[in-house]
Order: sequence, then structure tokens, then C-alpha cells
Amino acid sequence: MWQSGVPAEEVTSGGTAVESLLGAPRARLLEELCSPATTTALARRLGVTPSAISQHLAVLHRSGMIDRQRSGRTVLYQTSELGLALLAGRRPTALEMGHKPVRHL
Repeated sequence: MWQSGVPAEEVTSGGTAVESLLGAPRARLLEELCSPATTTALARRLGVTPSAISQHLAVLHRSGMIDRQRSGRTVLYQTSELGLALLAGRRPTALEMGHKPVRHL
């Protein structure tokens, strides 16, 4: 039988549910991106190569966990509403998951 609301301690040993789902590096990136940042700034802050950060950002962006905005030659990344819902441990709304509302005639 499926259970909902299982405490994070039961999901993982020594990590969070988000880390179990995404892996520790991507979970940390998602948390870091609660404030907008560039690939280079994230690489410096986390002590990894920009190419490694870029690969993780691409996966998080494709999955809808982060948003990106270009301004000239700079691209800023930030946790999306869906990513914030995941970090908060709550069920995302249909809109956060990218579903459009149904219009009734």
C-alpha cells in the first residue's frame, strides 16, 4: 500500500528526500539557486568546474526545476516554482508542473 507524507528520515539515511531524488550535487544547486546566479558564480561558490555546473543546470532546467533568463551575454539561473515546491517538501500544483488550466465553456 502507498503511503503519503512519509518523513524524510524514513526515505533516506543521512540525506534529504530531495537529495535522494536528485542526487546531492543537484539538490545543493537547487538550494543555491533560491537566489539567481550565473554558471561561473556557482562554480566558484561550490568549488567545481563550470562545465560540471553547466551539465547539472541543463538537467535541472529540462526537468522544470530551474528557470533561466538571458541578459546580453549573461545567463542567470534561479529555482522555479516547481523546484521551490520540491525543496519545501510539498506537492506542486498543476500550474507549477506546467499543466495549463482547463477552460470550461
